[in-house]
Amino acid sequence: MIRASKRALSVEYAIRDVVLPARELEKKGIKVIRLNIGDPVKFDFQPPEHMKEAYCRAIKEGHNYYGDSEGLLELREAIVEREKKKNGVDITPDDVRVTAAVTEALQLLFGALLDPGDEVLIPGPSYPPYTGLVKFLGGVPIEYRTVEENGWQPDIDDLRKKITEKTKAIAVINPNNPTGALYEKKTLKEILDVAGEYDLPVISDEIYDLMTYEGKHVSPGSITKDVPVIVMNGLSKVYFATGWRLGYMYFVDPENKLAEVKEAIDKLARIRLCPNTPAQFAAIAGLKGPMDYLEEYMKKLKERRDFIYKRLNEIPGISTTKPQGAFYIFPKIEEGPWKSDKEFVLDVLHNAHVLFVHGSGFGEYGKGHFRAVFLPPIEVLEEAMDRFEKFMKEKLSS
Repeated sequence: MIRASKRALSVEYAIRDVVLPARELEKKGIKVIRLNIGDPVKFDFQPPEHMKEAYCRAIKEGHNYYGDSEGLLELREAIVEREKKKNGVDITPDDVRVTAAVTEALQLLFGALLDPGDEVLIPGPSYPPYTGLVKFLGGVPIEYRTVEENGWQPDIDDLRKKITEKTKAIAVINPNNPTGALYEKKTLKEILDVAGEYDLPVISDEIYDLMTYEGKHVSPGSITKDVPVIVMNGLSKVYFATGWRLGYMYFVDPENKLAEVKEAIDKLARIRLCPNTPAQFAAIAGLKGPMDYLEEYMKKLKERRDFIYKRLNEIPGISTTKPQGAFYIFPKIEEGPWKSDKEFVLDVLHNAHVLFVHGSGFGEYGKGHFRAVFLPPIEVLEEAMDRFEKFMKEKLSS
C-alpha cells in the first residue's frame, strides 16, 4: 500500500464530515433537515442580480484568461474603496491580495508565516480550517478561551497566558463562527494591546462583517496604531456568493513589519497562478453596486434568529445564548445520556432526522455544544425544532 501523508489524514472538517451519515439516510428515502452548513444560497438567498449579470457578461466578453496573481487591479481598487468606507483603513491596492475565498487566504498566510512547531492563537471554539490548516502546515493551533456566559467574548487573560516564544500570530473571527458572537470594541483593543506587547500580528476574519443584529462590527484594522493587522473577507456571506469562491486579504501595517510575510505570500500566490477571473468582475460589480438587498435579507435572518433562539431555550436539556452576528447558534447540551456531543449529534440525526454539527468539531471549548444554522425559512426551522423537541423529551424521560 502507498501511504498517504499523516498530516493530510489527520485533517478534519466537522461541518462536512457529518454529511456522510446523513447521505446514507437520504439514500433510504428519509428526509433529513440539514442545519449543518452555512450556505445561504442553499436556501432562499441569492447573489444580487447585478453581480450575477456581471459574472455572465465577463464570460461572454472573453474575460476567461489568467489574471494577475495578486488579483485584478480594478478589483483591488474596489476593495480599497469598500474597506476605507466601511473601516476607515488607510490602505492602497498594493496592500490587497485577491484569493479563492478566505480559505485560500488562510492557506497562503499560514504557508508564508509558519515553520514546523510555530503556534497560532485561535479563538475557542473556532472555524475548523484555522486548526486544520495550521496542523497541515506543521504548525500548532493553540485555542484561547471565549466565555459563553459573556456572550462568547474572548478571555484576554487566557489569551495572554498562552503566548509563548513560538507564537506567530493571534487570530480573531468576528462576527464569530460558530457562536455568532460580536466582539466588543473594548475587547478588540485589549487584543491589539497584547499583540503589540509581544510584537505579534493580528489576523482578523471579517467575512460576516455586515451581518449583525443589535450591534455594529468593528475591525481591528480600523483601531490599530502600530500592530499589523491582516484582514480577511470575501463574497461568500455578505454578498451571498458562496460557490463563486472569491475572497481577499489586506494588510494594515503602518510600520511595514509584514514586508517579508507579504513577499512569501506573493511567491505562493504565483505558484497557484491566479484567482477566478470572471468572478473578479462580478466582485467589482458587487463592491461598487447597490446593497439594498442586504436590508431585506437581514430582516429575514433576524426573524429566523429570534425564532430558533426562543425554541431552543424552550427545549428541555438545551440552553443557548443569543447570537449577535452571522447565522449560527451554538447551544449547550445541559443533560442527557450521551457520552459526547458527537454521539448526541448522530443520535439526533438518526432518530429526529435533523443534522447539526457537534461542538467539539470546533475545538476544545466547543465540547458539550452543537452548532445549527438558522438560514432556512421559518416553516422549515419549525419542523426541525418540533422534531428535535420531541426527540429531547423522549430521551430525557426514558
